[in-house]
Amino acid sequence: MDVGQYLGIFLDESQEHIQALNDNLLTLEQDPENEDSINEIFRAAHSLKGMAGTMGYKRLQRLTHDTEDVFSAIRGGQMKVTSNLIDILFQALDAIQGYVDTIRDSSDEGEDDNESIIAELNKFLEGGGTPAPAEGGGGAAEEAASPEAAEDSSSAGNDKAVYRTLALEEAQKDVMKDAIVADKKVYGFTVYIDESCMLKAARAFLVFKAVEELGEIIVSDPSSQDIEDEKFDFSFSIFVITGEPMDKVVAAIKSVSEIVEVCGEEYNEEMVDNNGAAPSAGESASAEAEASQGAEETAAAAESAEVSVEHTTAAAPQAETSASSAASKKAAPAKKPVASQTVRVDIEKLDILMNLVSELIIAKNALVSSAAQMSGGSNSESQVITENVEYLESVTTNLHESVMKVRMVPIESALQRFPRMIRDLEKKLGKRMQLTITGEETELDRTVVDQIGDPLMHLLRNSADHGLETPDVRSERGKPETGSIFLNAYQEGNNVIIEVGDDGNGIDVEAVRRKIIERNFIPEEQALQMNDKEVIDVLFDPGFSMAKKVTDISGRGVGLDVVKSNIEQLGGDVEVKTKLGEGSTFIVRLPLTLAIIQALMVLVGGEKYAIALGNIQTIEDIPVSEIRLVENKEVIQLRGSVIPIIRLSDMLDAPEVERDNENLIIVVVKKGDSLAGLVVDELMGQQEVVIKSLGKYINTSRIISGATILGDGEVALIIDSNALF
Repeated sequence: MDVGQYLGIFLDESQEHIQALNDNLLTLEQDPENEDSINEIFRAAHSLKGMAGTMGYKRLQRLTHDTEDVFSAIRGGQMKVTSNLIDILFQALDAIQGYVDTIRDSSDEGEDDNESIIAELNKFLEGGGTPAPAEGGGGAAEEAASPEAAEDSSSAGNDKAVYRTLALEEAQKDVMKDAIVADKKVYGFTVYIDESCMLKAARAFLVFKAVEELGEIIVSDPSSQDIEDEKFDFSFSIFVITGEPMDKVVAAIKSVSEIVEVCGEEYNEEMVDNNGAAPSAGESASAEAEASQGAEETAAAAESAEVSVEHTTAAAPQAETSASSAASKKAAPAKKPVASQTVRVDIEKLDILMNLVSELIIAKNALVSSAAQMSGGSNSESQVITENVEYLESVTTNLHESVMKVRMVPIESALQRFPRMIRDLEKKLGKRMQLTITGEETELDRTVVDQIGDPLMHLLRNSADHGLETPDVRSERGKPETGSIFLNAYQEGNNVIIEVGDDGNGIDVEAVRRKIIERNFIPEEQALQMNDKEVIDVLFDPGFSMAKKVTDISGRGVGLDVVKSNIEQLGGDVEVKTKLGEGSTFIVRLPLTLAIIQALMVLVGGEKYAIALGNIQTIEDIPVSEIRLVENKEVIQLRGSVIPIIRLSDMLDAPEVERDNENLIIVVVKKGDSLAGLVVDELMGQQEVVIKSLGKYINTSRIISGATILGDGEVALIIDSNALF
């Protein structure tokens, strides 16, 4: 069995457990007595440890095991949560994340043992820096983690030394006899798994894998299929043929984590002939079992084999019978409701599905176009065609919406790492700050969510480093010493708005203007005439920076050009609102999807263009006489607002079309609070269009965001109205 096939599931679930550890550690730092967080951290570490062991990642397993021990001691009241302990636990969490990242890149956990972190964790367990446990940290932690395991270990010489019945078929007996004749060893083992183990089938599989590297397993009880289906308690028996000594096989079995005990005996030909049943007692592979039983007890047990075999099947081990049956009664009803609630789907499969839906919409548009041309036939034929086309439109629209809903995920997945990041920056910068996140449930296309994390991270780091003042400066200004950083997400029409801001110093526009002049970034005369918004926009230009020195955290201006370009690549835009002394807010506007949009089709210079319907405020028919000039730019006054107008024929270098009337068709588009009027030659109507990238083959203007294929087979360019502002 190849565990590699489970690598994707392991990585996904590990990330979920790491995020749970992160969130609950942050909660625990604020509320050290929060039992829910302590229990949740223990469960997450335990699950992560089990998964790592199943996949064979020993270093990751060891680190998570030590982390689990710490919280086991905390749960047992032998240790208190302190600031120093939280710092070490976050270091351990970063190391765990490092292992998972390395596994994702190379399918291997690497060579770093993280000994320093493990040593620090063990110091805390031994009482270093925290109240010491009454009887030694590590042992007490283990007892708290699994009292049943300690009880089972102490009774190894009693119930656990007794074998279960394991009958052999004649063919299996013959194989074992042939092996003994060929000077091979035949051993019978009963393996006991810790009753707190959450992945007992996986533990059994690892035992099988370890044993098969040294020999051949002839038979198991229960069968391998039952073990795989977890149809067994917490012990199983196997017959093994090998050329290795027993202690080496036992060591291999015990190398698997959460194996409490291994009992075994070597077989000879006579024992095999004795119905193939595992003996009632015998030479235990465990030194503890030998010591507790003693020679007399072993001999007595050998004389009463029949009684002992009955004891094995009926009562061994007693703790297992009571504890596992009680646990199974509780666990059985809980499993069923969880099943079939969610399905993990590779994003590439969703991309393929979306592409197929896109092609279907193109075919539907072609059919609509053809139906319109054929409408000159008889009324009955025309009506049938029209009805079928309308039905197809309804089906494709519903299919598109369904696929989009499958691709939509809460933006929360991109925001989960930020509370931890702000916590680390608080310590690094010596500032007091609090992050408030709202609207995590707002949904975006999965592709957008995957790519928006880094730009948002830079904006938050920028607020922490340059936005917020130091505590003493905030006190002088009458502000609370703890600065506030916020991230708000919400849906607005066909867009999602994400606001990132702070209540810090804000942007000093005049200081930026002076820096522009000082660095000759823009001629002085032009810089002095720029309004506040134009000055702030320079912060997003490549190569401009306000930072006095380069830091590893941020610099207002350093990287903001990358933030802007990344957001624009997603079809979005970013703007800034700021007030000196009160704070700044970066407003990021993103489309819900990058694949299919509702668009208004227009004609400009005889060519067809598409404008996203979500960006359109209104469509107006304006007399030419109402156009005015303000600062040499054309504007119109519409319902009390002065709106600049943009002639698309000039922007697109298209030939002007002569007009019979004295009115202009103006499409009013919006970007945030700003409006602009686009002058077009003719309106063609609304249409669902598929956005196709023009790739790198055509060097397009920024105002062209892509192209689409129309129903008649023509290609229409899609205008990005945001780039026109």
